[in-house]
Amino acid sequence: MNDWTAGYIADIGYTFGYYAELNPLRVPLAFADRVLAAPAGLIGTTEATACELGFGQGLSANIHAAASNVSWWGTDFNPSQAAFAQSLAAASGAGASLFDEAFAEFCNRSDLPEFDFIGVHGIWSWISDENRFVLVDFIRRKLKVGGVLYISYNTLPGWAAFAPMRHLMTEHAEILGAEGRGIVSRIDGAIDFADKLLALNPTYLRANPLVADRLTQMKEHNRHYLAHEYFNRDWHPMHFATMAQWLEPAKLQYACSANYLDAIDAVNLTPEQQQFLNEIPDPMFRQTTRDFMVNQQFRKDYWVKGARRLSPLEQSTALRAQRVMLTNPLADVALKVTGSLGEATLSEAVYQPVLDRLADHQPHSLAELEASVAKDNVNFAQLQQAVMVLYGAGHLSSVQEASAGTAVAAKRAQCTKALNDHLMDKARGSGEVGFLASTSTGGGVAVNRFQQLFLLAISVGKKTPEEWAAHTWDILAAQGQCLIKEGKQIESVEDNLAELNQQAKLFAEKQLPILKALGVCSAP
Repeated sequence: MNDWTAGYIADIGYTFGYYAELNPLRVPLAFADRVLAAPAGLIGTTEATACELGFGQGLSANIHAAASNVSWWGTDFNPSQAAFAQSLAAASGAGASLFDEAFAEFCNRSDLPEFDFIGVHGIWSWISDENRFVLVDFIRRKLKVGGVLYISYNTLPGWAAFAPMRHLMTEHAEILGAEGRGIVSRIDGAIDFADKLLALNPTYLRANPLVADRLTQMKEHNRHYLAHEYFNRDWHPMHFATMAQWLEPAKLQYACSANYLDAIDAVNLTPEQQQFLNEIPDPMFRQTTRDFMVNQQFRKDYWVKGARRLSPLEQSTALRAQRVMLTNPLADVALKVTGSLGEATLSEAVYQPVLDRLADHQPHSLAELEASVAKDNVNFAQLQQAVMVLYGAGHLSSVQEASAGTAVAAKRAQCTKALNDHLMDKARGSGEVGFLASTSTGGGVAVNRFQQLFLLAISVGKKTPEEWAAHTWDILAAQGQCLIKEGKQIESVEDNLAELNQQAKLFAEKQLPILKALGVCSAP
């Protein structure tokens, strides 16, 4: 009998995560920073097409399809996940073309367009070589000249120490795990077995002391995530150089990291390490060596078919045209950032003027910011690095062209509202999906279950935080649900309402104004 799973975990769904790196609208800033030209479709000069291979629950693809002008296609071979993704596409009306086909089937469809952007998040490490060949051939044929591939994968040398332990736990799950108890039970059994093994202080642990820390981190993860991350039949972390060899037939060149903080050497490398790397003439070998410097475990990279370098004038123009906005409350932005070297303190003289200008949570071009902070003696090079650091730390997002008053903008707003209404309605029953779509960024914004329920209360005419809390409690109480605080269930109605009131007031003060600015909601 044919095994349609091809060794991939299919009896448990993937998590309902959102991955910002899959948003094509992030590419132009990253490319301009690295002196590269972005595809015309991703800077708003032409209509863009994008594809996600292995979209999981499809949340990212649907958010990007609803909130931007990009047309999305994709596949995920798990029919349960594809069905959920298709239900989101139907709810939004954005027209995302999402399928439940295996890679070989999808990649040979005759109705596929060429793509400006192709995303492959995580799954490269979990599929067979046969499927990798299929994906590379698809990218070769279907990625436009100048188009961008986003790909993320488990990386060596960062996984080298833990790989034997992962193999042992997978073997335990397959050989000793009770077949009828499901993958979650087998994962728990494998972790318990590994715990008991390490408690005996084996020589392997003494040679690889960080393995114990990794196992501790595993225990804290969602078991659905662990099933896909650790327990597939195929599991192949690889060196950057090996990835480059795989992608060579598709005519791709490495562009830059999709993790903006990776571009900031000061927080990742010592001066001596930077000098050592700068003396390596080959840029690809330099990347491989850099992974040893930082013990890279997971790479998020942009590759491009036909890299075109910008002249100094072109780069200056491209950078100054980029528009960003602050997506977190100003009071929550600490002047600290964590890189491979640990925590670094940011210069208040540079960062505070930039943050003060962004504090209105409105879009600002880098040209506007440059003019505004000049009086504070912040030059453009400092501004550019500050934007990349704040973006990489999760405080900023790129802003797409507003297209105000156009049919395109109207459809974008309509699809975003329809998708967000659907997701907020689902929040009545569970907190599985913790993101909503933003018309400003064309991407997703973290909005937890209770915040979504407060927005739902606003949408039915509730005016005050007290009314939002009461409406939310009615939804929870009808299902016999209570709040959890500090790991303990809140028992009384009064205490539940008090906690909801506190959260609603904080939401009104901090999150709601930002969500309105982001186009997540149009609450009064």
